[in-house]
Amino acid sequence: MSDDFNMSMRKFLKQVGVTSQQAIEDGLRAKGATAGQEFTARVVLTVEGLDIEHTVTGTIKGQD
Repeated sequence: MSDDFNMSMRKFLKQVGVTSQQAIEDGLRAKGATAGQEFTARVVLTVEGLDIEHTVTGTIKGQD
């Protein structure tokens, strides 16, 4: 794979990770005390023109 591809992929994934973490933290703060709770998270990635739909699920634990 080319350097341009690798750089664009890394930039995109970094943006996804950073903005997703911010959104989750905002949601937890808005909910208030979430200690002892677990939240199911799902991310659906679609890539137009490549016919890709990729789903990742996981669990996020609440905070004190």
